Amino acid sequence: MQRAALGLILMAALPVTGASAAGGVSPREIVKDAVYRTVDGRPLHLDIYTHPDTAKAPGPVLVHFHGGGWTGGARPQSWTGFRPYLAAGFSVVTVQYRLAGEAPAPAAVQDARCALHWIGANAARFGFDGRRIVVSGTSAGAHLALMAGLLPAANDIDAAECKNGPRAAAILDFYGPADLIAAREGSPGRHPTVANWIGKRSDPEAMERQMSPVGWLSADGPPIFIGHGDADPVVPVAQSIDLKRRLDALSVPSDLFVVRGGGHGKFDPASQAALTARAIIFLCARRIAAVSACDAKN
Repeated sequence: MQRAALGLILMAALPVTGASAAGGVSPREIVKDAVYRTVDGRPLHLDIYTHPDTAKAPGPVLVHFHGGGWTGGARPQSWTGFRPYLAAGFSVVTVQYRLAGEAPAPAAVQDARCALHWIGANAARFGFDGRRIVVSGTSAGAHLALMAGLLPAANDIDAAECKNGPRAAAILDFYGPADLIAAREGSPGRHPTVANWIGKRSDPEAMERQMSPVGWLSADGPPIFIGHGDADPVVPVAQSIDLKRRLDALSVPSDLFVVRGGGHGKFDPASQAALTARAIIFLCARRIAAVSACDAKN
């Protein structure tokens, strides 16, 4: 991330859209504003869009975290941006989390982990297959998806009431920052967006390292799909290239789709459709998406 991005601070991007194979699938049930956690009297919500097939058997679920530089953005108001994932057999959950103005790091990561814990605890109620939970996000939301999926069961970050949540089956990282320390390279000081979220503390670099997904990579970590534009002015594609290199060194299954000429999300429809299709193929290869949807792609 370059200092020129001062005012753009990891802008929120819309959830992945535009795949042509969206089908005619609509949610079986929509639950808005379910409370998954209350912190200091403040309820945090998520929206749930269950796949029709969950009436017959548990299915995979996509858990989405919005972008916005940890300072802005909000859950999508509708499920329609996730049509390709519904068509691939997924239920969808979109998550609200505390922003920097309310609570600095690691609050947003704790919330993301608590959302994952709540989804595991309520899997039977909504027809989620707890072995097929995929965490996803755009920009800063992708950072949260990485942290939610990579943190081991034993860590000093999880809130006490949210420990021992389910393991993510896979992570979809769409142009997220993976190394917060590297974000300052080429700048005389700390990156302003990261510094704003980390907050004032005696040793901010220690928190930046703790909040960097690359520090939590392991050989037994979940598979990771990465999508990034090679002209991204906010989060340089070098972040994703380095993440892929590290995953390859650990032999963790991964894929990197680079959108040629793509900026910070908001890709042209054809590129977005190709990116989404590649992500779903990645999930099919891991036997996470619905078998019927994967067979249709072969």
